[in-house]
Amino acid sequence: MGYNEWANSQGIILSEMKTITLRIDDRIKEQFISLLKNFSENELRILEESEYISDDEYLRSLSGMVESIKEARKEPIENGVTLEELDW
Repeated sequence: MGYNEWANSQGIILSEMKTITLRIDDRIKEQFISLLKNFSENELRILEESEYISDDEYLRSLSGMVESIKEARKEPIENGVTLEELDW
């Protein structure tokens, strides 16, 4: 269940929100998050990147991921692992 569905099930009326991306220095991250906790979830919601961009965009945003996938494509099929061999 997504956030909107959950909110609706709780009787929460959502107003339109804008999504922004911030880069926060690790030295002030905890202080910044503490400030954000002063707002209710109706006023502000912290999203994981995967909640608002497609899988493809997310994978492309990871440093070195595109190159890693291209390299993996070059490997012989014999080096691959079957689903049965994976330890989930």
